[in-house]
Amino acid sequence: MFEQTFKSIDNVLRKEAGCTTELDYTEQSSWLLFLKYLDGLERELADRSALEAKTYDYILDEPYRWESWAAPKGKDGKLDHNTALTGDDLRDFINQKLFPYLHGFKQRASGPNTIEYKIGEIFGEIKNKIQSGYNLREIIDHIDELRFGSQTEKHELSNLYEAKIKNMGNAGRNGGEYYTPRPLIRAMVQVVKPKIGERIYDGAVGSAGFLCEAFDYLRSGKSLTTKDLDTLQTRTFYGKEKKSLAYVIAIMNMILHGIEAPNIIHTNTLTENLADIQEKDRYDVVLANPPFGGHERKEVQQNFPIRTGETAFLFLQHFIKILKAGGRCGVIIKNTFLSNTDNASMSLRKLLLESCNLHTVLDCPSGTFQGAGVKTVVLFFEKGAPTRKVWYYQLDPGRNLGKTNSLNDADLNEFVKLQETFADSPKSWSVDAGSIGIENFDLSVKNPNGGDDVTHRSPQEIIDEIVALDAESAAVLANVRRLL
Repeated sequence: MFEQTFKSIDNVLRKEAGCTTELDYTEQSSWLLFLKYLDGLERELADRSALEAKTYDYILDEPYRWESWAAPKGKDGKLDHNTALTGDDLRDFINQKLFPYLHGFKQRASGPNTIEYKIGEIFGEIKNKIQSGYNLREIIDHIDELRFGSQTEKHELSNLYEAKIKNMGNAGRNGGEYYTPRPLIRAMVQVVKPKIGERIYDGAVGSAGFLCEAFDYLRSGKSLTTKDLDTLQTRTFYGKEKKSLAYVIAIMNMILHGIEAPNIIHTNTLTENLADIQEKDRYDVVLANPPFGGHERKEVQQNFPIRTGETAFLFLQHFIKILKAGGRCGVIIKNTFLSNTDNASMSLRKLLLESCNLHTVLDCPSGTFQGAGVKTVVLFFEKGAPTRKVWYYQLDPGRNLGKTNSLNDADLNEFVKLQETFADSPKSWSVDAGSIGIENFDLSVKNPNGGDDVTHRSPQEIIDEIVALDAESAAVLANVRRLL
């Protein structure tokens, strides 16, 4: 039933001139889903308070609750068409009253980790693009059919929402950065092995796929106590996201997975000066797929000892700095990072090898990221001790990957199993850090058992490197130690 409801909503959104892409469909569905979820949450809390003979203080004032403006019901439990807004009245109420009221919560909230603050952030960042009040009424009626009551219902809704995010990611270049294949994320989580009580962080959170999968991993691992569940809800998952749409989607995705007040901050992570990070700011686990190919302005680059316009390289410095001693990281990066000869790449590899134990490099095949057209590797490292040996695994599913033939969990089973003991196989091998040349700290290695070099590059990637060489300054080698 839920799947058909989602399809019906998209069909209505396709009629809207202001909604032209999967990004728009997901965005507009998200704010309505959020308000429907909030209504259910408030009802549940009110019922719980009543059972305890307590009074519940509603977050939203009565005129702005879902049951008042979106879906007022008659005594028969059905929509009261006499009081339900529609047409221009519905559109004007949403644009002129509802959104300004909800945005005001940001100023009234007691802190950024409260549900009130999230409400204010979401409705200050997105706009209602559904300009037909009659289309709005039709969509709201579909949304009202959804239920968030049971875990089964939440699980189904979260799966459907993930499918929407995936479709959005495949729809175009702008959305692609939001979606990392979930089988790859699950494999990364299994290698990093987060534990209850550890703080898990993604500074480029996107749709919050890493945090959601880590939550599922921890929640399903064993029988959890009430204290464990509270820890998972409030003191485990943290993220930062620059883009408004991704921020909204991350919040909604985590809520649907069962995290009621996500600790996601809407900010540009890279504007934070590394020198300002203190021990209290550090995390036990970092899991991330930072955007690559982007370029940050010069004043942002000043926050980093290794200065470069490549956003992924800035994020990698940030992740190293923000990890606790002994902290663990799994991060996706372009495979050319292993061998690029520009100063920033060489300095960053030196920093990584000397300050962290880079124990595993997973080489991903072309097509892993649908529509991205680049090859990537996953770096796994622990902070606090230099690298002694690097274990490589060359992922080869035995087929060409694409939109209709995507990566699955079975493709990664062997990697996860062999990685536990760093075992050699036709697809895996180890390299002593002592054999890595100190002149450029090149990490590219050809599979000794046959197969391609893990940094095979396209002509365009070689051209990109030449451009980077011209742009980078030789002075970036100085003061690298300040990052640690």
